[in-house]
Amino acid sequence: MGLFRNYVNQTRKPEGFLGKMMLAGMNPGHAKLADWGLGHLPALDPRRIADLGCGGGRNAGELLKRYPAAHVTALDYSALSVEKAKKTNKKAIAAGRCAVLEGDVSNLTLPAGTFDLVTAFETIYFWPGLEKCFAQAAKILKKGGIFLICNESDGADETGLKFETIIDGMKCHTPEEIEVALKSAGFSGIKTIRHSAKPWITVIAKK
Repeated sequence: MGLFRNYVNQTRKPEGFLGKMMLAGMNPGHAKLADWGLGHLPALDPRRIADLGCGGGRNAGELLKRYPAAHVTALDYSALSVEKAKKTNKKAIAAGRCAVLEGDVSNLTLPAGTFDLVTAFETIYFWPGLEKCFAQAAKILKKGGIFLICNESDGADETGLKFETIIDGMKCHTPEEIEVALKSAGFSGIKTIRHSAKPWITVIAKK
């Protein structure tokens, strides 16, 4: 149990050998969830996208594919994740379409009011205060910009709640909790989509 606990705790902030193992599984492991979430976005033509808590960088790459005119800034507070995401998106970075940065979602230094779309896949479980961090996402979005949140847990499923007891600092939020925090951060037009067979949720909000 000790090794398992140490391994799954790498979900929060991958570091060292176990962190590398975790990141190796993140990109393929979260792909179906992320693509399901992205499929619920309205018709968009974003030019600047920020993927917060980018992990191994797979979803940043998918955003680049879906929106060929866009530039994607991927950000994570794990140096190991940043390293992996840079490797994953090496060609796009070389082409000037992607930047991968180390940063803190509770204190973003990205330029305010410049992004059309901000995404957060499987990451808000670990954000230090939803209202504070959502306000940071709102800060960097343009007026009318979209914020997409995609979680594997709806805050009430047995698996998610079990991992809360194993992973330090993890909190599975319900759609209602997310919506309250989004409204407090200045978002409106909030829509939650639930998967028909899994506890997956996608929440879309507008600045």
